[in-house]
Amino acid sequence: MHDTIPLAPPPCLIVPRAGSSLACTNEDRGGGWLRGFLPYVLLCLLCLTLYAPGLVVIPPVDRDEARFAQATRQMLETGDFIRIRFQEEARNKKPIGIYWLQAAAVALLSTPESTAIWPYRLPSAVAATIAVLLMSTLGAAFLSSRQAGLVAAFVMAAALGLVAEAHLAKADAALLAAVMTGQLALGLVYVGSRNGRPVHWRLAVVFWLAEAAGILLKGPPAPALALVTVTTLSIADRDLRWIKALRPTIGLVLTALIVAPWFVAIEQASAGGFLAEAFQNDFLSKLVSAQEAHGAPPGAYVAVSLASFWPGSLFLVPALIWGWRGRRTPPQRFLLAWLAPAWLVLELMPTKLPNYVLPVYPALALLVAGALTGGDRLPLTGFARLVDVVAKVLWGAVTIALAAALAALPLRLGPGLSAAAILAAVAMLALALLLLLYRGRSNTAAGLVTVLAAAFVLPAASVVAPGLDALWLSRSAAALLARHPPHPGKAVLSVGYREPSVVFLLGTATRLATATPPDGQLAGAGMALVSDHDDAIFRQSLTTRGLSVRAIGRVSGLDYSVGESSMILTLYDLEPG
Repeated sequence: MHDTIPLAPPPCLIVPRAGSSLACTNEDRGGGWLRGFLPYVLLCLLCLTLYAPGLVVIPPVDRDEARFAQATRQMLETGDFIRIRFQEEARNKKPIGIYWLQAAAVALLSTPESTAIWPYRLPSAVAATIAVLLMSTLGAAFLSSRQAGLVAAFVMAAALGLVAEAHLAKADAALLAAVMTGQLALGLVYVGSRNGRPVHWRLAVVFWLAEAAGILLKGPPAPALALVTVTTLSIADRDLRWIKALRPTIGLVLTALIVAPWFVAIEQASAGGFLAEAFQNDFLSKLVSAQEAHGAPPGAYVAVSLASFWPGSLFLVPALIWGWRGRRTPPQRFLLAWLAPAWLVLELMPTKLPNYVLPVYPALALLVAGALTGGDRLPLTGFARLVDVVAKVLWGAVTIALAAALAALPLRLGPGLSAAAILAAVAMLALALLLLLYRGRSNTAAGLVTVLAAAFVLPAASVVAPGLDALWLSRSAAALLARHPPHPGKAVLSVGYREPSVVFLLGTATRLATATPPDGQLAGAGMALVSDHDDAIFRQSLTTRGLSVRAIGRVSGLDYSVGESSMILTLYDLEPG
């Protein structure tokens, strides 16, 4: 017997007329449960299950998350919501959007003095949930099927890369929501124009608002992706006329009115330094060299996607073949134009991080949904069948590796054997085998994908990750300081350990120092956390200045950001000699 992939039925009306909704006109085979609010309730419960565990108990992650959170805290402490700073250092790398969202969450739910990280993470979790709900609505309109939209939403929600970003106080989850909204609005405009349907001006407004949000969140990636998609489609179709439906002149003016005020303000506040550093030293440099040792050869994202799009990556080969075989139809054509050129550009960039490819994952999720919910089935033969078998083997290897990590990491970095983690690992392997063997309805397959994701995420985020004490050196240091706090008004030095998380957990006044700190840093310092790599030099430096220290306690762990095998931090009380 040949393996098969499904082909979707011809698209129905997917672009709304004036006064109509985005719902398509074809009948779905999923039944009445697809109508009403029940699908959205299910998706919200799924997102709560996947994104809420760990938000509170996982400590701040170095380095990006802790830098974002600390910069937001300093905005609230100083009342300066224009400039972005980490202690005294200007953070002229990313725009202001995510900082404003985090500041709003902290102002509503916490205080800047609190060391709780979860309010800073909340915008990411909410943005990921919004992205999933929008995928269900706009995906249904785009693929002309409520069932396909729901399947795409389930696959996207369960993707490990999105689950990770939903737990981090960074810009990527919010950027995904903005990019996906803009791209799907663009797709609806394109497909409507190609099918000779009237395109409502509201879709153009949605597109330009999404682009403005993307610019405020992370700068060029959102408009660059839209531009690459539009260019690819226009060249392939030899037609630019459909772009008129976007109202580009009015749209560009609207976008400029939204984003220009802050950019003008930050340029004035930074004496023209923000744009120069953000574009030249951050964005452009990533295009020509590997930044911060984050380099990888072309093709790395293909391998990474098996894990970061897991467990939906099981269906990548059928999804891509479904898209390619239907490339002459507008929906598949648009999805390929969204996915392929952007992926190629990312593969050619020297700097590679897993989150960079996240904005193209909605296209993959929609291709998966189209393949799973299609009508007739065609044989998958020859080379395509071989590639599918290889992909399934690799997917199984990723699943086994994730299950093994659940069981092994507590032994290596945590308190020891975890019965809950072992049970979860066994459940993962059983569910993965069931999913590999399943040949039934697409709704059930999507359900198995989400259950498999939950079987990993729930124990990983709520039990395993928070319990890996060796990873959370800053948390251990903060606990030690809580037992032996410095005198009021006295600062803490962190010598040789310069991770942003220690600043967030100990407070903005924490001073990151070298083994031979200048007198200005020592002035007003009451205690010092000193790395074992710098301990001897630090104590000698104090002795030459007539100062002595008294060891209070020690903590140990891994400084994973710099690849250290281990580090011991000694807490000293600084006393005059």
